[in-house]
Amino acid sequence: MSYRIDPRLPLTGEVRRILAEEIGKALVHLDAAHDTPEQALHKCRKRLKNARALLRLVRSGDETFCGTENQCYRQVAALLAGPREATALVETIDRLAASFPEQSAGGGLDAVRDTLVARQHELHGGAGLGAAIAAAIAACEEGISRIDTLALPDQPEQAADVLAEGARITLRRARKALDKAGSRGEADDFHDLRKAAKTHGMHLSLLGRLWPTPIKARRKAVDELGERLGELHDVFVLRTLLDADDRPLGSPQETRLLSKLLKRSEKSLKKTCLAAAADLFGDSPRRSTRKLARKVRDDLAAPREDASAPGAAG
Repeated sequence: MSYRIDPRLPLTGEVRRILAEEIGKALVHLDAAHDTPEQALHKCRKRLKNARALLRLVRSGDETFCGTENQCYRQVAALLAGPREATALVETIDRLAASFPEQSAGGGLDAVRDTLVARQHELHGGAGLGAAIAAAIAACEEGISRIDTLALPDQPEQAADVLAEGARITLRRARKALDKAGSRGEADDFHDLRKAAKTHGMHLSLLGRLWPTPIKARRKAVDELGERLGELHDVFVLRTLLDADDRPLGSPQETRLLSKLLKRSEKSLKKTCLAAAADLFGDSPRRSTRKLARKVRDDLAAPREDASAPGAAG
Protein backbone atom coordinates (compact mmCIF):
# COMPACT_ATOMS: atom_id res chain seq x y z
CA MET A 1 0.00 0.00 0.00
CA SER A 2 1.05 3.63 -0.37
CA TYR A 3 1.26 6.91 1.51
CA ARG A 4 -1.64 8.30 -0.52
CA ILE A 5 -5.33 8.73 0.17
CA ASP A 6 -7.47 6.77 -2.28
CA PRO A 7 -10.54 8.90 -3.13
CA ARG A 8 -12.50 5.75 -4.08
CA LEU A 9 -12.51 4.59 -0.46
CA PRO A 10 -13.99 6.03 2.78
CA LEU A 11 -11.71 8.62 4.37
CA THR A 12 -11.74 7.04 7.83
CA GLY A 13 -10.53 3.70 6.53
CA GLU A 14 -7.81 5.27 4.41
CA VAL A 15 -6.43 7.37 7.26
CA ARG A 16 -6.50 4.39 9.62
CA ARG A 17 -4.65 2.30 7.03
CA ILE A 18 -1.92 4.87 6.36
CA LEU A 19 -1.44 5.65 10.05
CA ALA A 20 -1.09 1.96 10.90
CA GLU A 21 1.44 1.47 8.08
CA GLU A 22 3.60 4.43 9.10
CA ILE A 23 3.69 3.57 12.81
CA GLY A 24 4.25 -0.09 11.96
CA LYS A 25 7.28 0.88 9.86
CA ALA A 26 8.50 3.16 12.66
CA LEU A 27 8.45 0.14 14.98
CA VAL A 28 10.54 -1.87 12.51
CA HIS A 29 13.14 0.91 12.42
CA LEU A 30 13.13 1.20 16.21
CA ASP A 31 13.91 -2.50 16.48
CA ALA A 32 16.82 -2.05 14.07
CA ALA A 33 18.10 1.01 15.94
CA HIS A 34 19.81 -1.16 18.57
CA ASP A 35 22.30 -2.33 15.92
CA THR A 36 22.33 0.56 13.41
CA PRO A 37 21.23 3.70 15.29
CA GLU A 38 22.47 6.24 12.74
CA GLN A 39 20.32 5.02 9.86
CA ALA A 40 17.42 3.47 11.78
CA LEU A 41 16.68 6.48 13.98
CA HIS A 42 16.61 8.77 10.95
CA LYS A 43 14.18 6.45 9.15
CA CYS A 44 12.01 6.10 12.24
CA ARG A 45 11.71 9.85 12.69
CA LYS A 46 10.72 10.21 9.02
CA ARG A 47 7.86 7.73 9.56
CA LEU A 48 6.75 9.63 12.65
CA LYS A 49 6.76 12.87 10.64
CA ASN A 50 4.62 11.19 7.98
CA ALA A 51 2.14 10.11 10.64
CA ARG A 52 1.98 13.57 12.20
CA ALA A 53 1.49 15.23 8.79
CA LEU A 54 -1.45 12.90 8.15
CA LEU A 55 -2.96 13.74 11.53
CA ARG A 56 -2.63 17.46 10.79
CA LEU A 57 -4.30 17.03 7.42
CA VAL A 58 -7.46 15.49 8.90
CA ARG A 59 -7.45 17.12 12.34
CA SER A 60 -10.64 19.11 11.82
CA GLY A 61 -12.49 15.83 11.28
CA ASP A 62 -11.59 14.41 14.72
CA GLU A 63 -9.92 17.06 16.85
CA THR A 64 -9.57 14.94 19.99
CA PHE A 65 -7.99 11.89 18.36
CA CYS A 66 -5.68 13.80 16.04
CA GLY A 67 -4.54 16.26 18.70
CA THR A 68 -3.78 13.51 21.21
CA GLU A 69 -1.97 11.26 18.72
CA ASN A 70 0.04 14.12 17.24
CA GLN A 71 1.27 15.01 20.72
CA CYS A 72 2.12 11.35 21.39
CA TYR A 73 4.29 11.00 18.29
CA ARG A 74 5.88 14.40 18.85
CA GLN A 75 7.06 13.14 22.23
CA VAL A 76 8.33 9.91 20.70
CA ALA A 77 10.35 11.87 18.14
CA ALA A 78 11.77 14.04 20.92
CA LEU A 79 13.05 10.92 22.70
CA LEU A 80 15.16 10.14 19.65
CA ALA A 81 16.21 13.69 18.74
CA GLY A 82 19.55 13.79 20.57
CA PRO A 83 21.19 10.77 18.92
CA ARG A 84 19.91 11.77 15.49
CA GLU A 85 21.08 15.37 15.89
CA ALA A 86 24.56 14.15 16.86
CA THR A 87 24.82 12.38 13.50
CA ALA A 88 23.44 15.39 11.62
CA LEU A 89 26.10 17.68 13.09
CA VAL A 90 28.91 15.43 11.89
CA GLU A 91 27.27 15.46 8.45
CA THR A 92 27.17 19.27 8.63
CA ILE A 93 30.93 19.46 9.19
CA ASP A 94 31.47 17.20 6.19
CA ARG A 95 29.12 19.37 4.12
CA LEU A 96 31.05 22.52 5.08
CA ALA A 97 34.32 20.86 4.12
CA ALA A 98 32.87 19.90 0.73
CA SER A 99 31.35 23.36 0.14
CA PHE A 100 34.53 25.24 1.06
CA PRO A 101 37.36 22.88 0.02
CA GLU A 102 40.09 25.53 -0.23
CA GLN A 103 39.48 26.93 3.24
CA SER A 104 39.15 23.55 4.93
CA ALA A 105 42.00 21.81 3.07
CA GLY A 106 44.43 22.46 5.91
CA GLY A 107 42.43 20.39 8.38
CA GLY A 108 40.97 23.36 10.25
CA LEU A 109 37.73 21.46 10.87
CA ASP A 110 39.34 18.19 11.98
CA ALA A 111 39.42 18.90 15.72
CA VAL A 112 35.76 19.91 15.80
CA ARG A 113 34.77 16.91 13.74
CA ASP A 114 36.61 14.59 16.11
CA THR A 115 34.77 16.16 19.04
CA LEU A 116 31.40 15.70 17.35
CA VAL A 117 32.16 12.10 16.38
CA ALA A 118 33.07 11.31 19.99
CA ARG A 119 29.80 12.92 21.11
CA GLN A 120 27.91 10.87 18.54
CA HIS A 121 29.47 7.60 19.72
CA GLU A 122 28.73 8.47 23.33
CA LEU A 123 25.06 9.07 22.63
CA HIS A 124 24.69 6.00 20.43
CA GLY A 125 26.53 3.71 22.84
CA GLY A 126 25.07 4.89 26.13
CA ALA A 127 22.37 3.22 28.20
CA GLY A 128 20.12 6.20 27.58
CA LEU A 129 19.59 5.23 23.94
CA GLY A 130 18.29 1.80 24.87
CA ALA A 131 15.85 3.33 27.33
CA ALA A 132 14.69 5.87 24.74
CA ILE A 133 14.12 3.14 22.15
CA ALA A 134 12.15 1.03 24.64
CA ALA A 135 9.94 3.99 25.57
CA ALA A 136 9.40 4.85 21.91
CA ILE A 137 8.41 1.26 21.07
CA ALA A 138 5.91 1.17 23.93
CA ALA A 139 4.35 4.48 22.87
CA CYS A 140 4.06 3.41 19.21
CA GLU A 141 2.49 0.07 20.13
CA GLU A 142 -0.07 1.85 22.29
CA GLY A 143 -0.73 4.26 19.43
CA ILE A 144 -1.47 1.42 17.03
CA SER A 145 -4.00 0.00 19.50
CA ARG A 146 -5.90 3.33 19.44
CA ILE A 147 -6.16 3.73 15.67
CA ASP A 148 -9.59 2.08 15.41
CA THR A 149 -11.07 4.84 17.59
CA LEU A 150 -10.51 7.42 14.83
CA ALA A 151 -13.80 8.52 13.24
CA LEU A 152 -13.82 10.97 10.31
CA PRO A 153 -16.60 12.22 8.05
CA ASP A 154 -16.93 9.86 5.10
CA GLN A 155 -19.57 11.78 3.16
CA PRO A 156 -17.87 13.32 0.10
CA GLU A 157 -18.54 16.99 0.81
CA GLN A 158 -17.59 16.74 4.48
CA ALA A 159 -14.47 14.70 3.71
CA ALA A 160 -13.48 17.28 1.08
CA ASP A 161 -13.82 20.09 3.61
CA VAL A 162 -11.64 18.23 6.12
CA LEU A 163 -8.83 17.66 3.61
CA ALA A 164 -8.96 21.18 2.17
CA GLU A 165 -8.93 22.72 5.66
CA GLY A 166 -5.90 20.69 6.70
CA ALA A 167 -3.99 21.66 3.57
CA ARG A 168 -4.98 25.30 3.99
CA ILE A 169 -3.83 25.49 7.63
CA THR A 170 -0.38 24.19 6.71
CA LEU A 171 -0.05 26.63 3.80
CA ARG A 172 -1.08 29.42 6.16
CA ARG A 173 1.62 28.34 8.63
CA ALA A 174 4.19 28.33 5.83
CA ARG A 175 3.19 31.81 4.65
CA LYS A 176 3.33 33.21 8.19
CA ALA A 177 6.74 31.63 8.83
CA LEU A 178 8.02 32.96 5.49
CA ASP A 179 6.97 36.49 6.39
CA LYS A 180 8.72 36.29 9.76
CA ALA A 181 11.86 34.67 8.33
CA GLY A 182 12.07 37.42 5.73
CA SER A 183 11.59 40.26 8.19
CA ARG A 184 13.41 38.95 11.28
CA GLY A 185 15.56 36.08 10.04
CA GLU A 186 15.66 34.30 13.40
CA ALA A 187 16.50 30.61 13.71
CA ASP A 188 13.03 29.84 15.08
CA ASP A 189 11.38 31.50 12.07
CA PHE A 190 13.30 29.33 9.62
CA HIS A 191 12.63 26.28 11.77
CA ASP A 192 8.88 26.97 11.62
CA LEU A 193 9.17 27.43 7.85
CA ARG A 194 10.99 24.12 7.57
CA LYS A 195 8.31 22.25 9.55
CA ALA A 196 5.51 23.77 7.48
CA ALA A 197 7.31 23.03 4.19
CA LYS A 198 7.95 19.42 5.22
CA THR A 199 4.32 18.97 6.22
CA HIS A 200 3.11 20.50 2.96
CA GLY A 201 5.33 18.12 1.00
CA MET A 202 3.78 15.16 2.82
CA HIS A 203 0.32 16.55 2.14
CA LEU A 204 1.15 16.63 -1.56
CA SER A 205 1.96 12.93 -1.35
CA LEU A 206 -1.23 12.16 0.59
CA LEU A 207 -3.35 14.16 -1.86
CA GLY A 208 -1.55 13.01 -4.98
CA ARG A 209 -4.78 11.79 -6.56
CA LEU A 210 -6.72 14.86 -5.48
CA TRP A 211 -4.46 17.90 -5.98
CA PRO A 212 -5.94 20.02 -8.79
CA THR A 213 -2.75 20.73 -10.75
CA PRO A 214 0.28 18.66 -11.72
CA ILE A 215 2.29 18.35 -8.53
CA LYS A 216 5.49 16.59 -9.58
CA ALA A 217 7.46 19.82 -10.07
CA ARG A 218 5.99 21.37 -6.93
CA ARG A 219 6.83 18.32 -4.86
CA LYS A 220 10.41 18.39 -6.11
CA ALA A 221 10.73 22.07 -5.25
CA VAL A 222 9.26 21.52 -1.78
CA ASP A 223 11.63 18.62 -1.13
CA GLU A 224 14.63 20.70 -2.21
CA LEU A 225 13.52 23.58 0.02
CA GLY A 226 13.13 21.16 2.94
CA GLU A 227 16.67 19.89 2.42
CA ARG A 228 18.14 23.39 2.34
CA LEU A 229 16.15 24.42 5.43
CA GLY A 230 17.39 21.28 7.17
CA GLU A 231 20.98 22.26 6.39
CA LEU A 232 20.29 25.76 7.70
CA HIS A 233 18.81 24.30 10.91
CA ASP A 234 21.98 22.27 11.48
CA VAL A 235 24.07 25.40 10.93
CA PHE A 236 22.02 27.20 13.60
CA VAL A 237 22.51 24.28 16.03
CA LEU A 238 26.27 24.32 15.47
CA ARG A 239 26.34 28.10 15.96
CA THR A 240 24.56 27.67 19.30
CA LEU A 241 27.08 25.06 20.44
CA LEU A 242 29.92 27.24 19.21
CA ASP A 243 28.71 30.18 21.31
CA ALA A 244 27.99 28.16 24.47
CA ASP A 245 29.84 29.29 27.60
CA ASP A 246 31.39 25.87 28.23
CA ARG A 247 32.74 25.70 24.63
CA PRO A 248 31.79 22.06 23.92
CA LEU A 249 33.26 22.26 20.41
CA GLY A 250 36.71 23.43 21.47
CA SER A 251 38.80 26.53 22.08
CA PRO A 252 38.46 29.70 19.97
CA GLN A 253 41.62 28.69 18.10
CA GLU A 254 40.18 25.26 17.26
CA THR A 255 36.84 26.67 16.13
CA ARG A 256 37.98 29.81 14.27
CA LEU A 257 37.54 28.32 10.80
CA LEU A 258 34.23 26.71 11.74
CA SER A 259 32.87 30.06 12.90
CA LYS A 260 33.87 31.71 9.63
CA LEU A 261 32.36 28.98 7.43
CA LEU A 262 29.15 28.81 9.42
CA LYS A 263 28.56 32.52 8.88
CA ARG A 264 29.14 32.18 5.14
CA SER A 265 26.93 29.11 4.89
CA GLU A 266 24.15 30.70 6.93
CA LYS A 267 24.06 33.80 4.73
CA SER A 268 23.93 31.76 1.54
CA LEU A 269 21.31 29.29 2.79
CA LYS A 270 19.04 32.03 4.12
CA LYS A 271 19.02 33.77 0.74
CA THR A 272 18.36 30.53 -1.15
CA CYS A 273 15.60 29.39 1.22
CA LEU A 274 13.75 32.71 1.24
CA ALA A 275 13.70 32.88 -2.57
CA ALA A 276 12.48 29.29 -2.95
CA ALA A 277 9.86 29.66 -0.21
CA ALA A 278 8.53 32.86 -1.76
CA ASP A 279 7.94 31.02 -5.03
CA LEU A 280 6.12 28.19 -3.25
CA PHE A 281 4.15 30.01 -0.57
CA GLY A 282 3.72 33.51 -1.89
CA ASP A 283 0.08 33.04 -2.90
CA SER A 284 -2.89 33.29 -0.55
CA PRO A 285 -3.42 29.94 1.24
CA ARG A 286 -7.18 30.28 0.79
CA ARG A 287 -6.89 30.83 -2.94
CA SER A 288 -4.39 27.96 -3.24
CA THR A 289 -6.78 25.46 -1.66
CA ARG A 290 -10.07 26.66 -3.13
CA LYS A 291 -9.52 24.60 -6.28
CA LEU A 292 -8.38 21.69 -4.12
CA ALA A 293 -11.65 21.75 -2.19
CA ARG A 294 -13.70 21.75 -5.41
CA LYS A 295 -11.71 18.91 -6.97
CA VAL A 296 -11.82 16.83 -3.80
CA ARG A 297 -15.59 17.20 -3.67
CA ASP A 298 -15.89 16.12 -7.31
CA ASP A 299 -13.54 13.17 -6.94
CA LEU A 300 -14.97 11.94 -3.67
CA ALA A 301 -18.51 12.30 -5.00
CA ALA A 302 -17.72 10.09 -8.00
CA PRO A 303 -19.02 6.51 -7.77
CA ARG A 304 -16.66 4.51 -5.60
CA GLU A 305 -15.39 1.18 -6.75
CA ASP A 306 -15.93 -1.84 -4.61
CA ALA A 307 -12.39 -2.59 -3.48
CA SER A 308 -13.23 -6.27 -3.33
CA ALA A 309 -14.64 -6.42 -6.86
CA PRO A 310 -12.64 -8.22 -9.56
CA GLY A 311 -10.45 -5.81 -11.48
CA ALA A 312 -10.62 -3.03 -8.87
CA ALA A 313 -7.45 -0.97 -8.92
CA GLY A 314 -5.07 -1.43 -5.99
